Amino acid sequence: MRFHLFVLFMESQNFYLKSMLYRCAALIVLVSLLGCNVERRKSDVELGLNPQQAAGRRVYDNYCERCHEPYSSRGKKGPSMKEVFKKPFLPSGLPANDERVSEIIRSGHGTMPGFGQVLTPEQVQDLLAYMHSL
Repeated sequence: MRFHLFVLFMESQNFYLKSMLYRCAALIVLVSLLGCNVERRKSDVELGLNPQQAAGRRVYDNYCERCHEPYSSRGKKGPSMKEVFKKPFLPSGLPANDERVSEIIRSGHGTMPGFGQVLTPEQVQDLLAYMHSL
């Protein structure tokens, strides 16, 4: 009789541990999903980009996106570029205009390296056109 009670007790403990394990696993999955910021990348057509802006997007993808988030207000290493030209000033306090931004792209600013030796003048213009669409 005692053995039978012991077995029932152990089975109930085993059930309790399994249910706690499943609850913890479900909680971990839920927290992981809530923390994800995964969104399907929109095509150039969906964004309404013209050919110059689409070319600028490719430049942005290759050189800028690793540090600057294009469509989110959250920054990465550098500030977000979302609506960068819709504000009067850049995060650095400089005017948000083509002249200043192209100067920063070519020469760098703060911890950002310059890309004047890497990008052609046409690529800089394409990049500016794309940034105006953000």
